[in-house]
Amino acid sequence: MKLLWKMGKDAAKYKFMYIASVLATLMATAINLTTPSLLSGMTSIVENGLTAEALPDIHRIAMILLGLYLLRIAFRFASNYFAHKAAWHLVGDLRKKVYGKIQSLSLSYFHDKQTGDLMSRVMNDTATFELLYAHIIPEMMVNVVTVVGVMAVILTINVRLALLTCIPVPFIFGAGILFAKKIRPKFREAQKAIGALNSKLQDNFAGIHEIQSFNQEEREAENIASGVKIHTDAILYALKLGAVFHPSVEFLSSAGTVIVVGVGGYIALSGNMSVSDIVAFLLYLSLFYGPVAGLARILEDTQQAYAGAERVAQVLDAPQEIYNAENAQELTDVKGEVEFQNVSFSYEENVPVLKNISVKCEAGKMLALVGPTGVGKTTFTQLIPRFYDPTGGKVLIDGKDIRHVTLESLRGAIAPVLQDTYLFNGTVAENIAYAKPDAPEEEIIAAAKAAWIHNDITEMPDGYQTQIGERGIRLSGGQKQRVAIARAILMKAPIIILDEATASVDTQTEREIQRAINELSKTKTIIAIAHRLSTIQRADMILVLKDGEVVQRGTHEDLYNKEGLYGSLHRAQS
Repeated sequence: MKLLWKMGKDAAKYKFMYIASVLATLMATAINLTTPSLLSGMTSIVENGLTAEALPDIHRIAMILLGLYLLRIAFRFASNYFAHKAAWHLVGDLRKKVYGKIQSLSLSYFHDKQTGDLMSRVMNDTATFELLYAHIIPEMMVNVVTVVGVMAVILTINVRLALLTCIPVPFIFGAGILFAKKIRPKFREAQKAIGALNSKLQDNFAGIHEIQSFNQEEREAENIASGVKIHTDAILYALKLGAVFHPSVEFLSSAGTVIVVGVGGYIALSGNMSVSDIVAFLLYLSLFYGPVAGLARILEDTQQAYAGAERVAQVLDAPQEIYNAENAQELTDVKGEVEFQNVSFSYEENVPVLKNISVKCEAGKMLALVGPTGVGKTTFTQLIPRFYDPTGGKVLIDGKDIRHVTLESLRGAIAPVLQDTYLFNGTVAENIAYAKPDAPEEEIIAAAKAAWIHNDITEMPDGYQTQIGERGIRLSGGQKQRVAIARAILMKAPIIILDEATASVDTQTEREIQRAINELSKTKTIIAIAHRLSTIQRADMILVLKDGEVVQRGTHEDLYNKEGLYGSLHRAQS
C-alpha cells in the first residue's frame, strides 16, 4: 500500500478520468445487482400461472431488462475507456519520470548498471502500472461492491442461507494469501530476468562486429538461450502455482453453491422459501462467487504489477549524489579560470584516485595532463563539470566553488571532446549541432572547418545531411573524433576539455587538429589529456601524474631535459 500510495500521487492529475471510470463501474455493478431481482419477479409470475393479464408485466420486465443491458454496455465502455486512458497516460508520465531520474544521476550510479536493464525499467516495468490502474484496482472495486451488495440482498431473502454462503470465503482468502507469498518471488525473478536479457541483447547488438569477427555466434546464441530459459522457468513456475490455485478456488466456490442448493432445497421443501426466492438466491450466488473466484487472477496480476513497481521504485528512490545546492547561483560571464585546491577523490573508500592536487589554470591558457594509464587524468577532468564531487578539497571556476553554482550553467560553460567519442544516430550536421540544435548552417560549417572535417563531409554522399548510423558507424575513427571537436567548437564554451582528442587520427590530421587547438587556446581555456606528447608541447603548463599525485609540473621546455617521468615518456615516444 505504501508503494501504491507513492505511485498514486502521479495518478492524481488524472483523477477526473478515474472518477468517471469509478462512477461508470458503480453504475454497471448496480445494474448487475438489479437484474436478478427482475428475473426473480418474472419467475414469480410464471410460478403463479401464466394468464393474459400477466403478459403486459412480462413485456415490461423484458423491456426494462433490455434497457438495463444496453446501459450496462455503455457504462462498461466508459469504465474501460477512462481507466485505460488514465492508466496509459500515467505509464507515459512514469516513463518520462524514470528516464529523467536516470539521466540526472551521477556517473557512479552507472558503474554497476547495464544499459538493457535500465531500458527494461523504463519500458517494461512501468507498463505494469497499466495493469494495476486499468485492471486490478477497477476489478477489485467492482468485486468488493458486488460482494457487499449481493450479501446485503441475500440477507434479506434468507439469513441462514446467506451465512452458509460465506463458509468457503475464509478458506479462499487463506489460500490467496499463501498463493501471493509463493508467487511474488517468481514474478520478481521474471522481471529481473527480462532486464538481464535486454542487457545481453543490447550488448550483443552493439558488439555484433566482434561476435562475427571471432566466430562466437554459437556461444552468444547459447547465452541468450540461457537468459530466455531463466525467464521462462520463472514464469512457468508461477503458472504452475496458478494452475493449482485457480481450480482450488473454483472447487471452494462450487462447494459453497452445493451447500446453498442442498440447504435451500430443504428450506424450500419445508415451505419457508418460494421458488422465486430460490431462483433469485441462486442468481445472486453466481454474482457472489464470481468476484471471489476472480480473486485468483487478481492476486496473480497484482504480484506481477508489484514486481515491476518495485523495480521502478528502486530507480526513483536512488540517491542523487550530484544536485544543485540550495540557493545555487548561475555561473555567468565565465572567463575560464580553473583551479583545484587540495583536491582528493576516490571511487571506493580507502582507494584514492587523486591525492591532494592543487593547480590553477588561468583563463585562456592550456593545461595538459600527462602520465601512465590509470593515474586519474580522466577523473581530474570529470570533476570540473561535476560528474563527480571531490571527496576532499574544492574545484573553482573564476574563483567560485562549482558546488555552489547550478549544474546547467556550469556544464554550459564546458565543452568536452572525449576519448571514447559518442555520436548519435542522425546526420553529420545534427551531431555537430547537438549542443546547439538551432545553430545556423554557416556556424556548423565554420565549426567543421575549424576541426578540419569540412572537406571530408563535402565528399560524403549527402554532405552535412549524411546519415552516420548508430554510434557513427559509417565514419572512420578520425572522422568521428573531428566531428566531436567540431561539436565542442560550435558550443562556444569558454572551457574545452580534450581527452585524447587526437587519439584516432593520422599524423597529417593530427597536425591540422593541432592548428585548431592552437587557435582555440588563444581565446579558450583548454584542459587536455594526451598520450601523444607532441600535441601538448605548446601547453602553458603540464602536470605529470603518477599514482594520483602530481610528480612534475611545468612547460615542455622545463620538463623535457629534466630527469623524471615526463622526460622518459617523451624519449620513449621519440
